[in-house]
Parts: sequence; C-alpha cells; structure tokens
Amino acid sequence: MGVAVMGGDSLSERAAMMRESLQNSQTITDSVVSILGSFDHRLSALETAMRPTQIRTHSIRKAHENIDKTLKAAEVVLAQFELSRQAEAKILRGPHEDLESYLEAIDQLRSNIQFFSGSKGFKSSEGVVNHANGLLTKAISKLEDEFKQQLSSYSKPVEPERLFDCLPNSLRPSGSPAHQGDSSGNHHPHGHSEHRNNDLETAVYTPPTLIPPRVLPLLHDLALQMVQAGQRQQLVKIYRDTRSSVLEESLRKLGVEKLSKEDVQKMQWEVLEAKIGNWIHFMRIAVKLLFAGERKVCDQLFEGFDTLSDQCFSEVTTSSVSVLLSFGEAIARSKRSPEKLFVLLDMYEIMRELHSEIETIFKGKACSEIRESASSLTKRLAQTAQETFGDFEEAVEKDATKTAVSDGTVHPLTSYVINYVKFLFDYQSTLRQLFQEFESGDESGSQLASVTMRIMQALQTNLDGKSKQYRDQALTHLFLMNNIHYMVRSVRRSEAKDLLGDDWVQRHRRIVQQHANQYKRNGWGKILQCLTIQGLTSSGGSGVGGDGGNSSGVSRALVKDRFKIFNMQFEELHQKQSQWAVPDTELRESLRLAVAEVLLPAYRSFVKRFGPLVENGKNPQKYIRYSAEDLERMLGEFFEGKNVNEPKR
Repeated sequence: MGVAVMGGDSLSERAAMMRESLQNSQTITDSVVSILGSFDHRLSALETAMRPTQIRTHSIRKAHENIDKTLKAAEVVLAQFELSRQAEAKILRGPHEDLESYLEAIDQLRSNIQFFSGSKGFKSSEGVVNHANGLLTKAISKLEDEFKQQLSSYSKPVEPERLFDCLPNSLRPSGSPAHQGDSSGNHHPHGHSEHRNNDLETAVYTPPTLIPPRVLPLLHDLALQMVQAGQRQQLVKIYRDTRSSVLEESLRKLGVEKLSKEDVQKMQWEVLEAKIGNWIHFMRIAVKLLFAGERKVCDQLFEGFDTLSDQCFSEVTTSSVSVLLSFGEAIARSKRSPEKLFVLLDMYEIMRELHSEIETIFKGKACSEIRESASSLTKRLAQTAQETFGDFEEAVEKDATKTAVSDGTVHPLTSYVINYVKFLFDYQSTLRQLFQEFESGDESGSQLASVTMRIMQALQTNLDGKSKQYRDQALTHLFLMNNIHYMVRSVRRSEAKDLLGDDWVQRHRRIVQQHANQYKRNGWGKILQCLTIQGLTSSGGSGVGGDGGNSSGVSRALVKDRFKIFNMQFEELHQKQSQWAVPDTELRESLRLAVAEVLLPAYRSFVKRFGPLVENGKNPQKYIRYSAEDLERMLGEFFEGKNVNEPKR
C-alpha cells in the first residue's frame, strides 16, 4: 500500500516539472519573437537609410559604362579618321607608284564614307562625308586616266605576220603580205575544192594574244572600281575608243579597205575578183582570230559583268564588222553576171562556214544587230547566186554572139558552159545548202540536177541555132557532132554524170552518132554517086576499044567524065574538109574510118570495073589520078583544121 502511494507522488512531480519546462520554453519563445521583431524593424530602418547610397552607386556604375562606350566609339571614329588620312595620302600620291595600294585606298575611302554617313549623331559627319566624296571623285578621275593609260599602252595593232602564224598551214601565204590573197589560194573557180573546204572547217585557229594576260587582272580591278563609282558609260567610251581604233588598224595593215558600193561598181572585174578573194581570206582572219581575240579580252576584263562585256565587245567591233559586211553587200547587190556566180558561191560558203562562230562570238543582246547583218548578207548572197543561175541559163539559151567557128570545131560558148557546169560541181555541197535556203532539204539535190539539165538543154538549143549559120549541111552536122560530143565526154569525165545519169549520156551519144551519119550523108553522098554505074550507059555505043563505049554499053566518055568529076569533087572536099576540125582524136579517127569504109570500097570497085576503059586510052593518069592508098592517105589529112593549098598525091 505504502509502495503505491510513493509511485503516484513521483509521477505528479514529473508532470509538474514538465509543465514548468513548457512554461519556460514559451517564455523564451516569446522573448525570441520579441527580439526578432525588433531586428526586422531595425533592418527596415537600415534599408531605408541605405537606399540613397545604392542609387548613387548604380549611377556611378552606369556613368562608368557610358564613359567606356564613349571612349570606344571615339576610338573607332579616331581609327576611321586615321584610315581616312592614310587613304587620302595614298590617293594624293596617285596610282602610278603603287596601283594596288591606290585601289585599296579607294575601297577604304568608300568604307569611311559609309561609316560617317551612318553616324548621324556625329556633328562633323556631314563635313567629313563631303570631303571624302570630293576626294573619291578625284580618285576615280585619276583611275579613269590610269585605266586609259594602261589599256592604251598594251593595245597595239596586230601585224599581218603574227596573224598568219595563227592560221592553219594550208592558209598561210607563201609570198609577201601584200599578196596574201593570191598566195593563200585566191577564191576563184579554178582553185576551189570541196575537200579543201572541209579541211578548213576542221582546221585549228589560234587567236593571238591581244593584251598580256598578266595585265588583265589589273585592268579588271580598275574597271570594277569605275563601275562601282557609277562611271560605266565613261568606262565603255574609253574601252571602245581605244580598242576599236586598234582593231581597225590591224585590219588596215592586213589589207582591208573601206569601199563603197560605187567604188565596187567602178572596178574592173579582174581587180574586183582579186579583192573578193582577199575579202574571203580577211573574213576568216577577222572572225576566227581578231574578233575571237577581242571577245576573249572582253570576257576576262569584264568578268562578272556579262552585259558590260557584250556592250563593250559590240561597240569595239561594230565599225570593223560593218566595213567587212558592207563590201559583201555591195557585191551581192551589184549587177549580176555569169562570171560572178563562183565568187558569190565562195562568199556564201565563207559566211556559212563562219555562221556558228559569229553566233557564239557575237552573243548577247548588244550584238544582235551584228548577228542579223551577217545572217542577212548570207541570205542575200544565196538569193543573188540563185538569180545568177537563172540569168546564166537564159544567157546561154539567148547567146547571140556572131562568132562563127568556120572549121566546125567546138564553139567557145560550149567550152565556156561546160567548164562552168564542171566548176559548179566543185560546189555541190554549197549549192545544196544554197537551195535549202529556199527549198526543203529533200528537194535541194534534185533541184541541182534540174538546173544542170536546163543549162545543158539551153546550150543545145543555142547550138542548134548557131549551126544554121553554115551553108554546107555537112559542116552543120559536123559542128553539132563536135559540140555535143564535147558535152558528153565532159559529163562522162566529171561528177555531172552522177547527177545527169546514164540515160542522159546514152541519149546524147546517140545524137552524136546521128550527126556523124548526117555528115557522111550530106558530105559524101554526092561523090559516092559518081562511083555508081547509074548514068554510065548510052544507046548506040560501039564495042570496047572505040571512043564511044564497050560491049556492055558503058560509054568510055562518060567514064572519063565520071573520073574527072570524082577527082574534082574529092580535091574540093580535101581542100575544104582538111580545114575543118574534129578536135577529139578518137572521134576524128572514127569519122575518117567511117568515111573510108564507104568511100574506098566503092572507089576500088569503080576503078576495077571501069578503069580498063580509061587505061587503054591516052593519058590514063589524067583520069585515074589517085589510087585507093592515095585516097586513104589524104583522108588522114581531113579534120585537122589546117590550110591546105594543094592536094597531095
């Protein structure tokens, strides 16, 4: 019991102690809260007291930052002023001492102008910009002078010898420069070759170096500065005036002349033909060497400015191109004549050959007029050549020359026309191209054949007319035989055979034979009549041995008379036909043989049959003047075209 009371008292004491501890903790807590509240009040008062100091400190820091910025800006401005001073010093010294530094100074000056133009807050910026702009204007002016001086000092005419060295070997003249046209194969029919032309089209041309490559980058930089300064037109003018005069001088040294249409019309044909040959040569050199070289210079000097390059090239070359093309136009528009056809074809040929290069070299809108002028000349030459074809055909048919060939040989017109046609076949591919200007491609070949046939027919028609001038029908047929044979032989030996065909050749060979037969009939029919028995019989004649006749009733007197007539006629034929001519050896021998084959057997037969009537009388040699061998020998003198005064025995 006593133990229980003691345990309860202990717990009460512990509880009382805990309450006391709790009360002490609360008191401490209240004290701490009170203290902390006092600190908060004090801190607020301190913060209020320190705020002005903080504001002043921030202002001081901002002021320092602004000072730093201003100092840095001032440094930049001062640096720009220093750069401007350095650039000005270089510009005032001029570009001659150090052009590269001069160009750098101009770039720096532009940069300075841009800087100060953007610095609106800088009070002196306007004055600085104005000063810099004035300095830049002077700098660009000096730059123009430098560009002009540099371009002029390296722009020299190209000597003909240098140009000739750039040509393929086949076109290099073998003589002096003054004869370059002739020595390089003057373009006339006799010297034309399609194979040679094909070689020329694939030949390699090496354009000369017109301005040293090391100078071009410098000129490019100068040009770039002028363009950036807004001096594009002044740049074009300087470039045009300098390079165009040099190009014109190069062509003048080569031999190019500025000829008007009137000058061309006044020239003798031989002189004009030579000038046309030279013109063809000059066109090749101008386009493939000089103009190609100028284009290369323009493209390098104005790299990055395509339209400027095209404009400068156009303005440099326009005058020279005009001089060359105007001569071609003058020829194309001059009075047409047959002999001009071949030079027209030569000129058309060179324009076709150069077409692709002209289109490439004279590219761009600025050169469009030059391209159109070249194309127009090509078409004009084609048209004039085709019209000349028509004129030639008509001229052949209507040729009224009274030049008679008394010996019946080949007429000059025939040889002229045939040679003309043969030369035309040297231009087959050119002619097909020409006909394609006006016809479809499929018809160009057949048109060439058609034109050739019409020319040949026109010649035959004219020859038929000329043959009527002869009073002797035998000579008429000999003349036609000679001329048509010449036509046939010439065609067979040329490319015309492929175009006209075997039918044409065979048909005209038959015509030759027909005229040969007609010649024999008309030339020898009468004398062969003397060697027939017809008309030798007479009524009431006596036997052989009498003066009147023989047992067969043939009159000795008539036989003598027949021999006399034969002798007279043969001598007359020999006298006359020895002066006639058959120029073709094979045809001449063939015709002599044809005559001998009818004459000699008839003569032998007549002499064998009726000779005894004469041989038994007085002076038989007076009547039987020739043996068959004599006649054969004398026939060998026919058609030689020689004067024979006396018959030979």
